[in-house]
Amino acid sequence: MNKISLEELSSSGSNNPAKFRSGLLLPISIFIILFAGSFSGTFAQQVNLLALSKSDHILAIVDPVTLKVIAKVPVGNDPHEVIASADGKTAYVSITGGGRSHEIDVIDLVALKRLPDIDTRPLIGPHGLDFAGGKLYFSAEGAKAVGRYDPATGKLDWSMGTGQDRTHMVYVTRDEKNIYTTNVNAGTVSLLTDMLLPQGPPPPGAPMQQGPPPTGAGGPPPMGGPRREWIQTLIPVSRGSEGFDVSPDGKQLWTAAADDGKIAIIDLPTRKLVATLDAKAMGANRLKFTPDGKRVLVSSLRSGDFFVFDATSHIEIKRLNISHGGAGILIDADGSRAFVGCTGDNYVAIIDLKKLEVIGHLDIGGGPDGLAWAVIP
Repeated sequence: MNKISLEELSSSGSNNPAKFRSGLLLPISIFIILFAGSFSGTFAQQVNLLALSKSDHILAIVDPVTLKVIAKVPVGNDPHEVIASADGKTAYVSITGGGRSHEIDVIDLVALKRLPDIDTRPLIGPHGLDFAGGKLYFSAEGAKAVGRYDPATGKLDWSMGTGQDRTHMVYVTRDEKNIYTTNVNAGTVSLLTDMLLPQGPPPPGAPMQQGPPPTGAGGPPPMGGPRREWIQTLIPVSRGSEGFDVSPDGKQLWTAAADDGKIAIIDLPTRKLVATLDAKAMGANRLKFTPDGKRVLVSSLRSGDFFVFDATSHIEIKRLNISHGGAGILIDADGSRAFVGCTGDNYVAIIDLKKLEVIGHLDIGGGPDGLAWAVIP
């Protein structure tokens, strides 16, 4: 590239200094904006990797760049899953206790200390976790239900029973209108939807409205008027279906079964099972879509195999043996790496998703399982 001096720019342009300055400052300003933008994109967020040790009962906070453990915070016995609040400052850890516990631990990720626990009673056996709309959602295995905790009020403010045995993992859409959960022993997937039901007659056995109308109201609403209600759709799948994920476009739910190694694919708009893949992923424990939606990753707690499937063709692309038992899966936002909690080998395996090979191990304590990102904007 030919170099152009400021003098050449001046002589080749107008003799008007103001015009020259405006012509020069424009590209310089664009350069500064682009330069600053690149740095703001790099440093705007602080990201930590959260990893649970089931045997040592600790939550490890890890720098995902250096792969150094920043801190380890004690948690209760039998920790299973972890999730972070939207601001990345608080972590929640489910203490399942074989379906008999009623404890979710709370960790301050800034002060790196444990805060008072959440008592989930009467919803016992908390396991799967999600965070949406500023609230914590959880499954309750022992209660066959899902519940919601509001950190602002410190109270459980909503719950719904599934009636299904071992309600396990949970996923909440960002608009909080849909909640999906797997029921492991029942061999079903619950699709819970917040719906506005049209006007019609009251359901059989519905109680008659009693008492005076609310202050300022013109009278009680007519019986059978429009109302909001959570509706459950049950989709039969293989028994042992546990780990699941929703495609990035929100159109499909895939779940893998430990018992027969099959993967069920549910079309969410129609709420129907559209395919069952004989994936032979025996002992399947967790399943995740890559951020671009092109691949599906499955870990096996029984064999330690790690499966990679094409999300469109449903063909197995790769099978790696990474440990004696793989559990929680976490993927980088750019889809470059996957972290897998290898419970039986006491490490987190790091997998290069472009080369599809193990590139390292992370020691966070005995029996690694649940993994999550904590992103501070």
